[in-house]
Amino acid sequence: MESDVLRPAAFAFDTVATDFDHRFGEWLSVSAQRRAVRHVLGEVFPATSRILEIGGGTGEDALWLAERGCRVLLTDASPRMVQISAHKLRAHHGSSARVAAAETLETFAIDESEIGQQAFDGAFSNFAALNCVSDVPAVARGLARLVRPGGTLVLVVFGTCSPGEVVVELARLRPRSAFRRFSTHPVVAHLNGRIFPVQYHRPREIKLAMQPWFRQVRRRGIGIFVPPSAAEPWISRHPRLLSVLEAIDRRVSGWLAPLGDHVLYQYERTAVPPDGA
Repeated sequence: MESDVLRPAAFAFDTVATDFDHRFGEWLSVSAQRRAVRHVLGEVFPATSRILEIGGGTGEDALWLAERGCRVLLTDASPRMVQISAHKLRAHHGSSARVAAAETLETFAIDESEIGQQAFDGAFSNFAALNCVSDVPAVARGLARLVRPGGTLVLVVFGTCSPGEVVVELARLRPRSAFRRFSTHPVVAHLNGRIFPVQYHRPREIKLAMQPWFRQVRRRGIGIFVPPSAAEPWISRHPRLLSVLEAIDRRVSGWLAPLGDHVLYQYERTAVPPDGA
């Protein structure tokens, strides 16, 4: 796939793929938020589960699950990201990576069924990959074809009201960035000199998109007191403070969920057939 036909977000992330882990992996705020998400993933996806990851990037979470005995098929719209993740997963039988944009999951599901693949036990998307998608209902329709009834879906998207980001961006005299999440329209994001739209999906928007195929089970805030990556590298120089904030987050992640830098939504696949089935 040529880069000039990639979607804007995929093009942007393609350009940083080789440096992505080094660039963001050392940030302690990212690690803290990832631990919170993995705590849930470990609860809902037992070993031997067959799992689909949407927007898996360089495969850090897929690798973690594969090492726990899960079989993971990672998908991402960036060919270079997929190449890196495939290299990480190569030693784990049953786990692999393929180029596929979230918006094309319906077509992806048809292709999977045509080659006789069974439905997935669950699916997940971490760190706001779906905020680069405008058509969430299309994603839901694809997932309805891919996840078996009773299966689990975990979606981690940007929160729409992050006090931590507001404080950090105002301190840096960037009011436009401080309040960008309040916009109901796409917001322009920048990465490595590339621009692409980001959509801050409202909870009701997500809920309506998932119905009737998925029933919401729970919602958790990820990064409520743990600051967003905008606070880097400052917060990484204060690991003890970050540890305290992480402990607070574990206690309030349920009832303060809407205030998270990210919000984790857990769903159960209902028995409603997918469209066209």
